[in-house]
Amino acid sequence: MLRRAVAFVDGHASLPITVTDIARAAGVGPRALQLAFARHLGLSPTAYLRRVRLECAHRELQAADPTTGDTVAAIARRWGFARPDRFTVAYRATYGVLPSHTLRT
Repeated sequence: MLRRAVAFVDGHASLPITVTDIARAAGVGPRALQLAFARHLGLSPTAYLRRVRLECAHRELQAADPTTGDTVAAIARRWGFARPDRFTVAYRATYGVLPSHTLRT
């Protein structure tokens, strides 16, 4: 069940998915999903989704070329972060640098 949930998140991270969507894909209810994530990953399903999205955005920022018009806001939006300021806070807390620094280097 947890493998199905993780695979669903990994395969759909750029889409606007919810805990209910993840639970449905795993064949369980939202509460059972939350308990399984907490027990085995030490995270909530939402926190896991955020982590996956941050990792994907991080890889995209590393590969992006700011001279061709790639922006932090556009990359953040592609990975489900509607507010660039919240993305920046989460990114810096995770990677220790601003996303704009990663984009430039």
